[in-house]
Amino acid sequence: MNATKNVPGTAPGIRRLVAAAALTGLFAAPAAGQDIPDRPEELVFPDFLFETPDGGDVHHRLANGVPVVIVEDHTLPLVRLAVSLRIGSFLDPEDQVGLASLTATMMREGGAGDRTPEELDERIEFLAARISVSAQDTEARASLRTITPVFEESLELFFDVLMQPRFDEGRFAVRKENVREDLRQRNDDADNLLAREWDFLLYGRDSYLGRRMTVGHLDAIAKDDLAEFHRRAWRPEHMVWSVSGDVDTAEILAVLEERLGAWPEAPDAFDVPWPPPHDAPAPAPGIYHVEKDIPQGKVRIGNLAPRWDSWDNPERAAIQVMDHILGASGFTSRIMQRVRSDEGLAYGAGGRFGFNPLGPSAYSMGYQSKSSTVALAGAIALEEVRRIRDEPVSPEELDLAKRSLVDSFPRRFESAQARAGIFANDAFLRRDHGYWIRWREQIEAVTADDVMAAARKYLRPEEMVMLVVGVWEDIAPGDPEGRADMTDLLNGEVTHLPGRDPLTLEALSPEGQER
Repeated sequence: MNATKNVPGTAPGIRRLVAAAALTGLFAAPAAGQDIPDRPEELVFPDFLFETPDGGDVHHRLANGVPVVIVEDHTLPLVRLAVSLRIGSFLDPEDQVGLASLTATMMREGGAGDRTPEELDERIEFLAARISVSAQDTEARASLRTITPVFEESLELFFDVLMQPRFDEGRFAVRKENVREDLRQRNDDADNLLAREWDFLLYGRDSYLGRRMTVGHLDAIAKDDLAEFHRRAWRPEHMVWSVSGDVDTAEILAVLEERLGAWPEAPDAFDVPWPPPHDAPAPAPGIYHVEKDIPQGKVRIGNLAPRWDSWDNPERAAIQVMDHILGASGFTSRIMQRVRSDEGLAYGAGGRFGFNPLGPSAYSMGYQSKSSTVALAGAIALEEVRRIRDEPVSPEELDLAKRSLVDSFPRRFESAQARAGIFANDAFLRRDHGYWIRWREQIEAVTADDVMAAARKYLRPEEMVMLVVGVWEDIAPGDPEGRADMTDLLNGEVTHLPGRDPLTLEALSPEGQER
C-alpha cells in the first residue's frame, strides 16, 4: 500500500518523509487510555539519560601492535577508514621545511601502484570514493570514504596510496609551482600574516610549531626526498587506525593484519620521539606590531602555558568552564558581550585555551576592530581577563557554563564515525578511556573558586603578548574619546616587527615595507 497515495500535490521529498513517518509510527494514534494534554507546554518528557560509550569495547590490537578502533554501523552502506601516524613536520630537516606536508600531498596526487596520477584520479572518481592524505605539525593522516559495494576495490586503491605512492615527476613539478605561487601571495592575506607572526612570537621561528617554508626549502626538496621520507616515516609502528560504518569487525581486522603484515621493512625507519621535544623560550611580554594597509586592525593577545600531560588532572575541567565563560562560548561569553554587544567595537571577539598534549599549550584572544578602537577593545579584553582572575564568577554564569558543556557532551558521540574518531584519538594520544567516563562528573564538580584558581594559574597578563596587524599611525592614538590608547595596554612598549619578503621571510628594509 502506498502511504502517500492520498496526499495530492505533495513533493516527492515530503511524500517520502510522510511514508517514513507512517512506517516509524510518528503519526500513530495514542495508546488506549493515555491522557493527551490540552496544550503543548503541558507535555512531560522523561529525562534524557546518556551513558558514555566504553571505548574498550571497540579497541583491538593487531599482531604487530598497531591499535585499531572499529565501530560498526549498518544503517547505511557507507564505510570510513582513517589512519593517523605519529609523524609530521617536527621531523622535517632544517633545510627542507615542508617535506612532511609535501610528501603527504604527493602520495595522493602523484599516482600509486600501477596507476598514473590520471588513472588513479579517474578510478577513485568512478568509484565515488574519496581518498585524502595530509600532514600537520605532529600528525600525518590518510582517510578513505566509500560505499559498501565497492569497498574492496576502494581499499585496494587506498593501500596503493599508502604503500606504493609513485610521486610522479610531472605532478610534483606542478605542485611545487603552485606552492611557490602561494608563497609569493602569503603576505597579501592579513589573517595569514597574523597567524604566521603569532607563531613566530609564541613558539620561535626555529621551532616546528613556528617555522614556515621558504622558497629555499621548497627548491631543496626533490622527488627522491619524498620517497625517502615516505619509506622511513609512513610505517605501521607509527599508526593508529579507525574504522566505522558498514563493516564486519572480524573481517576488517583480518584484512588489516594481512595488509600491514606485508609492509616492507625499513631498518633506518625514524625513531620518533613522542611527544616531540619543544624547548623554545617564552616571548618577551609587550605589544608587537606588523604594518599592513588594511581598514581594520587584526589582533591576538595571549600567553603560553605548560604542555598538558595529565588527563586525570581535574584542573582541566576548571579551565574548560573558565574558558567557556570568558571567551569560548560565542555570544554568551564575557569578551563577546563586552566588546561586541555592549561597545560595538568588533563583529566577533573571543578567546580559547588550547590544550596541547604534544607541545606547549596557549591561551589566546582575538578580534578585529577599526583602527581607532583597537586599543579600547584590547583594554576591555584584558580587563575581563583580570576580572575572572580576581572575582568569583556568578552562580548564574557558572551554572550556565556547566550546563552548556554537559548538555552538549553527547554530541561528541552522535555517530559511529565520531565515536571511532574519539577512541582512536585516545590511542594516538595514549589517553585512557576513563577520561570520558569522568568528564561530565568533573565539569559538574567545578566551583567558582576552582574557576578563579585556574584563571590565576593559566591566564597571566604579566606574560601576555599582543600582536597587532594594521596601520600603526591610525591605531596608536586610540579611541577618539580618550578611553584608551596603545600605551595603556600591557607594559605600553611596542616592538615594530619588520615586513618580510614573502619568498624568503627575510626582513625587508624600511623602504621595502608596506606603509
